[in-house]
Amino acid sequence: MAHPKRKISKSRRDKRRTHYKAEAPSLATCQTTGAIHIPHRAYNVDGNLYYNGKLVIENTSIG
Repeated sequence: MAHPKRKISKSRRDKRRTHYKAEAPSLATCQTTGAIHIPHRAYNVDGNLYYNGKLVIENTSIG
């Protein structure tokens, strides 16, 4: 098992971790419904499921 020969200082450790940061997700606007969603993902509008601007699953709940 790997065992460090010297202690890694906090500054050296933190310099390595500078690239691990959260990024804001890219968003797209549907031209059919006008809903804002993550691109290449299905999204809900009023209980209906859309993908690529097309209705995939229609809400048929009774009540």
